[in-house]
Amino acid sequence: MSRRRAREYALQMLYQQELTRDPGAVVERSFWDRHAAAAEARSFAGRLFGKSLQDRSRIDGLIQRHCDNWKLRRISAVDRNVLRMGVAEFLFLDTPKVVVINEAIEIARKFGTERSADFVNGILDAIRKELDAERETG
Repeated sequence: MSRRRAREYALQMLYQQELTRDPGAVVERSFWDRHAAAAEARSFAGRLFGKSLQDRSRIDGLIQRHCDNWKLRRISAVDRNVLRMGVAEFLFLDTPKVVVINEAIEIARKFGTERSADFVNGILDAIRKELDAERETG
């Protein structure tokens, strides 16, 4: 299974959910009705999508703290959802943080603008440092 492809699926579902405001289960069901994927990819994408929705206020708060002079709503939908997905993976899955950041950069490069990769890298690295510091002191 390509975890990269599963992350791309999760991003597409997050993007769809943000545009339609449909419940996550509706988005996921309609997405898989239109896309074929191996069970493992579907499972990983579904977990990442679900975790990204589950605690969105906490995730968005972490992102907002590190977006100097930017309101979350002003960040492009692609970049915003790549960041949400990365933070969810930091918080809820066991993927090494460096892998999460590298994957997010590549996905931002593919789906975002020419500046997306650097923007995503900077924000996720700052959040990684904050979370690591919390773990060390907490």
